[in-house]
Amino acid sequence: MTMIKRLVLSSDHAAIELRRVIADHVANLGWDVVDIGPTTSESTHYPKHGQAAALRVASGDCQLGIILCGTGQGIMMAANKVVGIRCGVCSDTFSARMIRAHNDANMLAIGARVVGAGLALDIVEAFLAATFEGGRHATRVDMIGGSQD
Repeated sequence: MTMIKRLVLSSDHAAIELRRVIADHVANLGWDVVDIGPTTSESTHYPKHGQAAALRVASGDCQLGIILCGTGQGIMMAANKVVGIRCGVCSDTFSARMIRAHNDANMLAIGARVVGAGLALDIVEAFLAATFEGGRHATRVDMIGGSQD
């Protein structure tokens, strides 16, 4: 039995177009995309979009999440307030691979005003293709969650 790969995607108003490009690309990679972002360019607040996506991942409804705002920073900070979320901002493929491989990140943030669509798609692919290495990294991830032994 194949597990359905489900990914939540959201953004604020600054990243609607890039979010749509990513949604199509991720769907073509075989993911079930749950797009909960705004549909108009009317100004909206990134914290509510970051939190809403993070809650979908933390609840187990979606395995992973991708969130976007102008820089990726603000929406990432909002997502990381949700217990169980490990989200990093990436503007290169190496970092996208490493946040999954070493930090067991379950969410990726991208700045729509920082990277173009082509690079954003490469970053997304690197993030989705990477797997957590465990081992010494598992101890460190546990420390992020509050266990500092």
